Amino acid sequence: MTRTAVGFGPRLVATATGRLRCAVLVRPNAAIERTSPRIGEPGAIYDRAFEQHDVLRSTLVYFGVETIVLGSHASDAYEVSAGDSAVVFEDGAVMMRPTAMSRRGEADRMQAEFAVLDVPLAGHIASPGLLDGNDVILAGETAFIGVGSQGNEPGRAGFAKLAQSHGYRVVEVKLAPDVLALRSVASAVAKDTIVVGADKADAAAFAGFRTIVLERGEELAAGVLCLGEHHVLADVRYRTALGQMRRAGIAVESIDLYEFAKLGVAPSMLALVLKRE
Repeated sequence: MTRTAVGFGPRLVATATGRLRCAVLVRPNAAIERTSPRIGEPGAIYDRAFEQHDVLRSTLVYFGVETIVLGSHASDAYEVSAGDSAVVFEDGAVMMRPTAMSRRGEADRMQAEFAVLDVPLAGHIASPGLLDGNDVILAGETAFIGVGSQGNEPGRAGFAKLAQSHGYRVVEVKLAPDVLALRSVASAVAKDTIVVGADKADAAAFAGFRTIVLERGEELAAGVLCLGEHHVLADVRYRTALGQMRRAGIAVESIDLYEFAKLGVAPSMLALVLKRE
């Protein structure tokens, strides 16, 4: 595990798409080889996933991002989706309540880690509410919440109240049935710009934002990790989509994260953002 003196203070995510300064990653575990891949994809390979995750970490460090890398404590391959545990606002983290029963303990473990790091809490999703952090996108003064196969209405309503208390307007985004999480098919790449996969999320929900709609078959390319305004980290395998984003004025850094894409996990889902400026 890597820890550095980040200096959290009273401002965590000052701007939703500001420069990424600190993130938490969770190492993949061997369950990735026992988890059914997406239709048409081969099974994931643990050793390769571990190597790719380390490249993700080193790439973030290269771009000035302090990384806190936690070991796996569960037998669920999706624990690597660190962004599911919490959503961080300017003054604290809101702890999520993951949908899958096998992942409920992740938020508690992350909260314990936050106590060590002196990261303040801004609220919890309480029972019977269910909501995964990767079903939330913050952009400008808007909080988008995915409505799909994960989460439930009490969880979305509870988070909406917390987001509104932090000055965000809340918009729900209907997802296609096969979408794992909102952040797998959509991302904020600037305060006024959203990248979204065609037919995987209701593009009308992003009215008022500039939208970059990626073509069918490359929808997971939309799940980029925002490094700062108009600057993202993406999976290298989506060549057409990466070119489209670059032509739209987005600076794209790309690495191989194919083992995670096999499970439908996009780059944005692998990082729990703790600090932006």
